[in-house]
Amino acid sequence: MLKMKKISESYDMRVFTDNGEYFGDIEESILTQNKVFGWRVRATKNSFLNKVLGSAKGVIVPHQLVKSIGDIMIISKAAVPSYSEGDAEKGTKGED
Repeated sequence: MLKMKKISESYDMRVFTDNGEYFGDIEESILTQNKVFGWRVRATKNSFLNKVLGSAKGVIVPHQLVKSIGDIMIISKAAVPSYSEGDAEKGTKGED
């Protein structure tokens, strides 16, 4: 049987990558016509996004990159911006 959820139940849901890293929290869904286009994920304390984005508030994850939604949301690692620990020390975000 197909389980249905209301979009409002997903707000403040925790988002993890498919390799288990905490990514952030869902802030809002983005709808086009009557389909989910994407999810706005906010960078929260101790999240991967907070490390990568610094002062930015979050990112938009296209719905195609969502693998599963239940008690948490699991997204593909393709949604994750490239980042290495050395970039944080230099103050860059993977730019050359």
